[in-house]
Amino acid sequence: MKSQNPRRTTVMAGPWLLRRVVHRSRHLFATSDDTQTLYSAFYRFQCHYATTVTDAQVCNRNENEKAKWLTLPPFNATVNGADLGRELAGVIMDVKENSTNTMTALKWVQRCCPELPKSLVQKLFRLRQVRRDSSNVEEQRPKRVSAKESMNVGDRIFLPITVQKFPSEKVVDYPSSEEERKFVHSLELYKDPEIIVVNKPPGMPVQGGIGIKRSLDELAAKYMRHECSEAPRLVHRLDRDCSGLLVMGRTQLSASALHSIFREKTFDSQNEDLESKKRILQKKYWALVIGCPRRSGGIISAPLGKLVLDNGKSERITIMSDVRAPSAQYAVTEYRIIGSSEKGVSDPPKAMHFWRIRDGYVNIFGESEQHRLKVWCRESGYTWLELSPLTGRKHQLRVHCAEALGTPIVGDYKYGWQAHRKMKHLPLPTSVLNLGVQIPRQKPDPFNLRLGNGSISDKQPHLHLHCKEMVLPNISLALQRAQVVSDADLVDVESIKLVAPLPFHMQKSWDCLSS
Repeated sequence: MKSQNPRRTTVMAGPWLLRRVVHRSRHLFATSDDTQTLYSAFYRFQCHYATTVTDAQVCNRNENEKAKWLTLPPFNATVNGADLGRELAGVIMDVKENSTNTMTALKWVQRCCPELPKSLVQKLFRLRQVRRDSSNVEEQRPKRVSAKESMNVGDRIFLPITVQKFPSEKVVDYPSSEEERKFVHSLELYKDPEIIVVNKPPGMPVQGGIGIKRSLDELAAKYMRHECSEAPRLVHRLDRDCSGLLVMGRTQLSASALHSIFREKTFDSQNEDLESKKRILQKKYWALVIGCPRRSGGIISAPLGKLVLDNGKSERITIMSDVRAPSAQYAVTEYRIIGSSEKGVSDPPKAMHFWRIRDGYVNIFGESEQHRLKVWCRESGYTWLELSPLTGRKHQLRVHCAEALGTPIVGDYKYGWQAHRKMKHLPLPTSVLNLGVQIPRQKPDPFNLRLGNGSISDKQPHLHLHCKEMVLPNISLALQRAQVVSDADLVDVESIKLVAPLPFHMQKSWDCLSS
């Protein structure tokens, strides 16, 4: 029960009172050196000011103070996207590890206010301007909270009300164009409440940066929201000149889960059996290379490292001879020579289907068929490869093809410029020109990506590396199960298989070599 008596607050007078006392007691200093006289005079002349404050006035004052703060929703125990992704990837976490992985105050603010710039949120924590009202402590006033402090169920976060005046992330707002909107929407291959998958065109950067005017993440935030409050988030990368499947999370929770899945994809072959390991995430690239590998298929295990050139002005990735070097990163790639069985396109050699030669796999060809394939590769000067990266390193496929196999990818002038000097440019056959149905119609090019050029019939081919196929778990279904049951079994969550058609320049090169 609260006391009915009003609280009395005694407020001492300010510094002017002390000056007044000293002024009236100057004669005391002239007659005596006793310092106690000064204190006696001060207490004799001091004034007491008392004000009566009722409980209603206290509530009004607290309400006025709260009006200066932006109150976020109370923290509730939600699904941890990182843990969900690791569970889907097959990582076993003990109870201790699970208990330490909690939501921090910084992450909660970013989840509740995705429109606020990250730099602003970090600055608020750095300046100690963020408050927290703990649910398990009876406190009348919120206390300061640091960015890394853990949140408890029911805790409330208070931000300065002035954050509402700050604009969102500074992005150059280009005028909307109907042609751009149609082009971006034509890239969509798959969409559900949690993820969106696009077929990235070659030449378009995935993320903005210095010297980049338009990027795919900026265009996705502008044209791919689809009435969703949050903009799609990147969860992995593709090189600027590479094309193919690009997955984005439509919510922060799904993006966090996908981040964990792509991160856990990298594993050590010394501890894992490559044949029996169930890969929750599978990616397959198609590449046209110059020359022909010595073997028709296999696994490349070669560590990669970064070399800094021109006094730090440029850099390149290369295979490291010393595995124990600090900069060496473990990298594994599976490859095989491929053909096609699509209608209207004959295979090199004729009627060949997908195949590989490795222990544990079925070889449906005899020695004569293998010899015919190698002869065709040597005569044409090109080979189509299917590449499956088992780790995710920068420029992994390009370096493994150029340095490990000795067959650089067509259009990769960074790692295969010497091979391009000797490369033969094949003219477009008359049979291909007459069969216009086989060559896909190129899309409109509002971003000047030169999508109609770059095949092996051109003088300067584009990079022939395309993320053709991807298999990943159904994140939307996994989140639904996890939100209904806290300890749901996600082992049997179904997978989604995605396939992206070849870009115009690679399809044109395919037709040139298949005619």
